[in-house]
Amino acid sequence: MSSTVIIVFAVTAFIAGYLIYGRYLAKKFRLDINRSTPAHSMRDNVDYVPAKWPVLFGHHFASIAGAAPIIGPVTAAVFGWVPVLLWIVLGSIFLGAVHDFTSLVASIRHKGQSIGEVIREHIGSTGKQLFLIFAWSTLILVIAAFVILVAKTFIMTPEVATSSGLFLILAVFFGFSVYRKNLSIGIATLIGVVLLLICIYAGLAAPATISHSPQTAQQ
Repeated sequence: MSSTVIIVFAVTAFIAGYLIYGRYLAKKFRLDINRSTPAHSMRDNVDYVPAKWPVLFGHHFASIAGAAPIIGPVTAAVFGWVPVLLWIVLGSIFLGAVHDFTSLVASIRHKGQSIGEVIREHIGSTGKQLFLIFAWSTLILVIAAFVILVAKTFIMTPEVATSSGLFLILAVFFGFSVYRKNLSIGIATLIGVVLLLICIYAGLAAPATISHSPQTAQQ
């Protein structure tokens, strides 16, 4: 099948999911644009700070993407592209997006509390403890997988290690410029993109020297 057809199918499905299923969920959750969020009603400029929507969108987009760009190709190589395509498209619409959206709404409706506290309020302490144990165990597995993948990537492609380190510094300066110096997010983004390209060039010009242990090499 042509890749163009696959892309058109995926984009159409995502747009339909957003317009149809998204509106259905919004009606179910009784979303109100005039309803104040904890970032405003409980603002303390530490834990509760209103975020600019492009930044907030970036956070949640990165969160739901997770390991998909890494695990997706591997899964496709094992099971074939059709099951993976359906899993990515249908899974994102009916599982991933709904999970993140529901968790966000639940947190906003409960003064910005974590999902564990929301469960405790509605189900009880036992439910909270069981969920936290499950979440902790899952995070350990995910973080361990990420550590191995990142370590192997940095060793095999040291240019990425240099660029990644510079990205972290760049992100701190971006946040400082926008939220402390009140720099326009548009200007900050333009400057950030230019510096991002410079970071990539710096990685190619000065790749990090990273050694590996026999254990890492065998993973």
